[in-house]
Amino acid sequence: MAAITKVPQEQLFVSEPNPRMFGNGANTPTKAGWNNENWLKSRFHFNFAEHHEGPSNFGVLRVMNDDLVQPARGFGAHPHRDMEIITFVVNGSLTHKDTMGTQETLQRGSIQFMTAGTGVTHSEQNLDDKKPLRFIQSWVLPRSRGLPPNYGSMVGDEAADAQRRNQWAHLVSDVRSSSRSQVQINQDCNVFVTELDPQTTSPPLEIAVGRQAYMLAVEGSFSVGDIDFACHDAARVCGGQELELNAGDNGAMALLFEMAADGSC
Repeated sequence: MAAITKVPQEQLFVSEPNPRMFGNGANTPTKAGWNNENWLKSRFHFNFAEHHEGPSNFGVLRVMNDDLVQPARGFGAHPHRDMEIITFVVNGSLTHKDTMGTQETLQRGSIQFMTAGTGVTHSEQNLDDKKPLRFIQSWVLPRSRGLPPNYGSMVGDEAADAQRRNQWAHLVSDVRSSSRSQVQINQDCNVFVTELDPQTTSPPLEIAVGRQAYMLAVEGSFSVGDIDFACHDAARVCGGQELELNAGDNGAMALLFEMAADGSC
């Protein structure tokens, strides 16, 4: 495999399910604030729900769904188990409620994480009646099953904005690692994010030998060497190299999951 293999957005499966799913009412696409005709537009990077014809995973990364939820719509209560769930809020307001007694609303740049473990039920709603919500939800396979359920978050405040501005912010690390990011999960997997000003180059991010990474262009555009990326494009990155992102005229945001190599490269 090439050192960097682009996954163009045209290869992603786009799901726009029936509004009855998860307790949603009829679509109201002409209502002010809607930017998509269906309540949900989700881009699947791996096999999920009705999609079964793509790759099932990349290393321990099992799911990456890029979800666009319209105003006053969302995912009603539904169960999970034996998965590390990481959600990055791109735009809008995400309200989470679960059977562990947690309820909070998170804005742009925030992360929520959940160890589903032995089982947890939660809901994810866009309670804003005027603005859509976009978030990236990823599932990482845990190193063991039957873990106690757990929930936590990192608030996307001014400090978080500054940490990712023109540099790589280390958002997620392994609970067994010496790296102490604010979010920690039960797997050898790290998550980084950068938000670059126009025509700015990121600091180099090393993907070591024996490691691999999956990178998503969240916003804007950038290039890595001679490979160009636009919003929603992704890449499989093999170890033994340093990544430098060169942002386009409108800047860029990229999210990257780094993990042990499993033969995918």
